[in-house]
Amino acid sequence: MALVSALFEIFQRPTIWDILTELMVFMAPLGVATIVGVVVGWAWKPKWVNLTTDSLDSSSRSKNGSSLTEWPASFSCLIPSSLTIPSLDSLKLLLTSCISWLPINGLEEGNSTLSPSTTFDCSSSKPEKAETAVVGKDDLEHLCRIVEEKDGGPAWIQMMDRSTPTMGYRAWRRDPENGPPQYRSSTIFEDATTEMVRDFFWDDEFRMKWDDMLTHAEILEECPTTGTLVVQWVRKFPFFCSDREYIIGRRIWESGRSYYCVTKGVPCPSVPRRNKPRRVDLYYSSWHIRAVESKRGDGQMTACEVLLFHHEEMGIPWEIAKLGIRQGMWGAVKKIEPGLRAYQRERESSAPLSRCAFMAQINTKISADYLDSLESTRSSSSEVETLNSSEEKPRRNIPKLLVIGGAIALTCSLDRGLLTKAVIFGVARRFGNIGKKL
Repeated sequence: MALVSALFEIFQRPTIWDILTELMVFMAPLGVATIVGVVVGWAWKPKWVNLTTDSLDSSSRSKNGSSLTEWPASFSCLIPSSLTIPSLDSLKLLLTSCISWLPINGLEEGNSTLSPSTTFDCSSSKPEKAETAVVGKDDLEHLCRIVEEKDGGPAWIQMMDRSTPTMGYRAWRRDPENGPPQYRSSTIFEDATTEMVRDFFWDDEFRMKWDDMLTHAEILEECPTTGTLVVQWVRKFPFFCSDREYIIGRRIWESGRSYYCVTKGVPCPSVPRRNKPRRVDLYYSSWHIRAVESKRGDGQMTACEVLLFHHEEMGIPWEIAKLGIRQGMWGAVKKIEPGLRAYQRERESSAPLSRCAFMAQINTKISADYLDSLESTRSSSSEVETLNSSEEKPRRNIPKLLVIGGAIALTCSLDRGLLTKAVIFGVARRFGNIGKKL
């Protein structure tokens, strides 16, 4: 009301010259504040703000039909082999389980065909080369250590504990001194076998039916002896980011009916880098699958637990990514179970196996004694904690001036209409308010 009253008084001046003079005096402080915000924001502007016009236009075109309030079921982030990463509603800010996307150069969105792969040499005559080139015993040992919480990393902080009648879900996070946030989750599916769940998460062809973040999947190399695969993924990211490309090496080890599944980013000189989609080099998404007792309390081992460990360097500020993941995590996770039940029905109908699902059944056997020997060499150095603000280590405050200034700079860079700008400013305001809490 004060603003309206001031403007009303200005327009009551007797001459047009007086009105213009008063308006200039009235607007001067706002102009100075805007200039200061732009200058400060541009100085602080992160690299990921530098998006091209083509990328944004493509994003807008491919966004039709996509939900801006959902976090894609792949955050990979807390979903095996995906950190499905965030949602515009969840973070209202940025990272949606990463949403709205563009067709990639040479790759059409919605392509669900797995291209013919190359068989690489993994025979016993060159075991050392095959072990070190893609996924080897070191990766298995690392996964075993983090499963047993004996990897020497920071303590896990519990983020979530949710459930449905046929699925339970818990998630944790920790922040290493160097590198992106790491996530751990335990998902328990009722009435599911370990073999079915193993194939489900390995099956890229079927994943594209339930994971709306995955737009392209292709097998590049495979080893018929160990079941090792090298695959290429292209994943959707928020409208202000380009899509992301992953070159992933993966392999499964079996101990009884328990499975250790390793997937990680690997180099692949045969696939050249492109500006779009942007290649993600640091990627780790591995899980341990085992049978557990049903929560029905009948003593039957008819449930299956998937213990997932995930982190990746997506090129998005870590604090923003953490906020988006936390807000959109449950919405993304809930998409997994319907996908699994559909997969069970398809397999019961004797549908032919995809190539990825077939390769999931080729794995390396390891004994319980071998796993025990790994455990005996490590001492427990971390414990799970419940998330509590009083226990969080102090974090550096984020000045609101920098946040708002950065938002102004980002808005000027994007220049894609009022809706985009409104979202950005809303995010900046919210992020500025919680900066001290982060």
